[in-house]
Amino acid sequence: MSLTAKHVIIMVVAPFVTMAALVLLLTIFLLAFYAQHSAAPTSPVPPDARHSPHASPMIGQSPSNLVSRGTPENRDATRPVETVVVIKPGSLTIPVVGVRPEQLRDIYSESRAEGHAHNTLDIMAKCDTQVVAATAGKIVKLFQSERGGVTIYQMGADNRTVYYYAHLARYAGGLAEGRFAQEGEVIGYAGDAGSVVHGACHLHFAIRTVTDPKRYWDGENINPYPLLRPSL
Repeated sequence: MSLTAKHVIIMVVAPFVTMAALVLLLTIFLLAFYAQHSAAPTSPVPPDARHSPHASPMIGQSPSNLVSRGTPENRDATRPVETVVVIKPGSLTIPVVGVRPEQLRDIYSESRAEGHAHNTLDIMAKCDTQVVAATAGKIVKLFQSERGGVTIYQMGADNRTVYYYAHLARYAGGLAEGRFAQEGEVIGYAGDAGSVVHGACHLHFAIRTVTDPKRYWDGENINPYPLLRPSL
């Protein structure tokens, strides 16, 4: 074979050899890259990406049935130590004008149609009877739902006790969220709104303690009955 022929063969074959070498190097590099990354631990999906916390009670759903799920900013943080709330018997004002302590009936532990305890106090009254704040505190939420009707959430001075007023006919004039209500101040009127037999006007009054004031609807229930009766 002549020198010229060998030179031609080299010129033809050399590019293919070079290309094959580059492909081989690229393959080795990619294999090493994927091997390194596949060995690294996979980060779990954060719980906040899977569950969105309730920002407020949903219409048609009782706030007391909501399950505490935490919020993105405090889910992994140490939960605050629960404050022991002490309310002396008889220290609260009966929240319906004209009702005397001996007229109250303790139905806190009675069963409801859903099978759970009532966990509240129903104070019977004539329609449009004035409803007053049982204690001094901030109005944190004015909320209307299918079950509770026209409702009020009031935060006590300790920032841990929530007072819940439901089945109102309407709010008192000028009542607004963020307003501080004095004890005995008129905040609404007894009615039959929500899941109540028409004409059976009364005030649905509940007390609960919360660990997070922002989650005013989610807490432990307290029986209001002895707190409205000085002799108990």
